[in-house]
Amino acid sequence: MDLRDIENVMKDSESGMIEKKETLISNLLELRTGDSVRDAIHMLYEKDVFGAPIADVLDLDESTSATRRFSDKYIGFIDFASMVLWCLEELEMEERHTNGNGGKEIKNGFTTMLEQNPDIGQTKVSELAKSFLWDPFFPVQLDETLFHVLLLLSKHRLHVVPIIERSNSNVIGFITQNAVIQLLLKSSGLEWFDSIADKALSGIRFENEEHVVYVYGDQSIAEALHALRESQIGAIAVINRGSKKLIGSIRRSDIHLIIENDNLLHNRKNLTAEEFVHMETNDFDPSIEKDLGALLSSGTLCLRNRFLPRMDSPVTNKKTDTLKQVMKNIAETKSSFSFLIDDMQQATGVLTLRDIIIQFAPPCIDSSIHGGRFFESALQQTGCHVENGTLACNH
Repeated sequence: MDLRDIENVMKDSESGMIEKKETLISNLLELRTGDSVRDAIHMLYEKDVFGAPIADVLDLDESTSATRRFSDKYIGFIDFASMVLWCLEELEMEERHTNGNGGKEIKNGFTTMLEQNPDIGQTKVSELAKSFLWDPFFPVQLDETLFHVLLLLSKHRLHVVPIIERSNSNVIGFITQNAVIQLLLKSSGLEWFDSIADKALSGIRFENEEHVVYVYGDQSIAEALHALRESQIGAIAVINRGSKKLIGSIRRSDIHLIIENDNLLHNRKNLTAEEFVHMETNDFDPSIEKDLGALLSSGTLCLRNRFLPRMDSPVTNKKTDTLKQVMKNIAETKSSFSFLIDDMQQATGVLTLRDIIIQFAPPCIDSSIHGGRFFESALQQTGCHVENGTLACNH
C-alpha cells in the first residue's frame, strides 16, 4: 500500500488518492479504554509495536458480555514510551511523597514494579487522557488526497495518521511523517517543490530553531528520562558539559532499552546519560526492506526500530543547508528530527518532521495548486479556514 506519486497529487489534488495496491496488514493491534497500563505496556512490548489506537467499548449486557462500539470507535492513539515514562514519573512522585528519599529502587524488573504498585500498573488507559498522554485520532480513508494528510500533520502533533476502511471504520494501516517526507522528495526538480525546498534553513522560521531540550552527559539517566517526558519533539540532546558539543541524543524510541536491561533500570540514578548513549548496539538488519512506503501495517510500526541512527550518532545539519538537504538526510536515516549545529559542533536548535511538513502544507504552497473543492472541504474537516492568506482555527 502506498500513496500515488506526489507529482500527480499536487497537479490534480481531486484525483490524487491513497491507493490500495497490495495487502500488508497483519495482526493490527488496538488497545481499549478499559485496559490497564500494565497490560497495555506488556501487549505493545510483546508484539513489538510502538503504539496503538485506543478503542472505546460500551458494555450492553454484562451477563452475555455483549458489546457495542460507538460509530467513532477509535478515540485516541497512545505509544509505548509515553506510558513507560508516565509509570516511572508516577513511581518517583509516589515515593517522594511517602518517604522523601527521591524515589525507590526498582527490584526484579519493570513488570514486577507495576505489579507491586497496582495504583500505577492497574490505572486504566482511559485515565491517561487526563495527563495528555493520548494523541488525537484523526484518520483518513483510502480515497483521501495527500493534501488532507498534510493538513492533519501540520495542524496536530500526531505520531501517525491512521487509515480506515470506509465500510466499517476499521484501522487498516498508518501513514508516518517520515513516509510523507519521502513522498514529497519524489517531486524534487519540480518548480513548486524546489521553490520551497531549495531555501536555506537560515531563511525559514521553525518552532525550535533556537531552542534545544538537553541534558549534560554527566547527568543521570533518570534526569534524562524526566527531560524526555517534558520534550514535545520526543527527543533530547546530550551535551558535553565542558565543550558544550553535541555527543548524542535520547529518543522516546530508545525507552524500550531501559526496561529490557535491569541494570539500566535499577541504576538509572547512578548511570549517566553519556554512558547510556554509548551502550547501544544498533546494527542494521538487511533482511528487512528499508523503503517501506507510505502506508504501514501495525507490524512495521516497530518498537525496536533497527533503521534509526545510533544514539551517539544523531542526525545533524547546519543553517547553511537547504531544506531539501535536511529532508534527504532525515529520509535516509529514518530519523524524526535533525539537530542544527554550528561550526563548534554545538547544538543551536532542532528541526522536526512536523516543522518540514508545515512548510508544504496548504496554504503555504502556491495558490495555483490549492486543491479546489477538496481543499475547502479539508479545511472544514480540520476546523480551519484561510484568513488573509494564513491558516486560522475556527475555535
